[in-house]
Amino acid sequence: MGRLIPAYFNWSGGKDSTLALYKILQSGQFDIRYLLTTLNAEADRISMHGVRSELLEAQAESLGIPAKKVHLPASPDMQAYEAAMNTAIGELKSEGIADCIFGDIFLEDLRNYREEKLREVSISAHFPLWKQDTTALVREFIDLGFKTIVVCVDSSKLDESFAGRTIDHQFLADLPDHVDPCGENGEFHTFVFDGPIFQKPVSFESGEKVLKTYTAQNKEGETTDYGFCFQELIPV
Repeated sequence: MGRLIPAYFNWSGGKDSTLALYKILQSGQFDIRYLLTTLNAEADRISMHGVRSELLEAQAESLGIPAKKVHLPASPDMQAYEAAMNTAIGELKSEGIADCIFGDIFLEDLRNYREEKLREVSISAHFPLWKQDTTALVREFIDLGFKTIVVCVDSSKLDESFAGRTIDHQFLADLPDHVDPCGENGEFHTFVFDGPIFQKPVSFESGEKVLKTYTAQNKEGETTDYGFCFQELIPV
């Protein structure tokens, strides 16, 4: 077997990231050096998912791959986001890493954006789950023995009662028809705490559910409020 290609993984801590990492490790092509994760600097939590950095560290330790954290302002604009990411990527490139992995499945605009920005800094992007059927992917994830809990629900797209549920075949049966089984349109986000690539389960207790509202502004200056229900996870 030839030399493995050094790479970093764009890591959210959720199920799509985890399944993509599983497939990459199975392929025997890449040496995953880091799990690159963006965090809200103010709250010290994974961006969008709201998971505490202590649980990210526990996850990385169980996977045997160090976490590389990128701290962002609470509400970063694209300039701040890209500056922080470019700094982190520059550090990775200095270690000889010129490849990265994503868990994206079918969002064309997002993939195009990622690839365009990475080409500017001579990084090659890989998408092991790309264009695969999301129902088949999540069923494969469950059948492989991975364990994950829903940590964030977009309440405009899915009932808040789904926050805090573990994803199993009953969860899939209960999802409304308009919700993607992998939450690929942002309907929900997850935290994976056990599975075949974990050395041991990540320990936590479920705390309270917290509803937060965010305001977004479009190019015309119009604002829209978005509600998200977060399931608090407490490290133990």
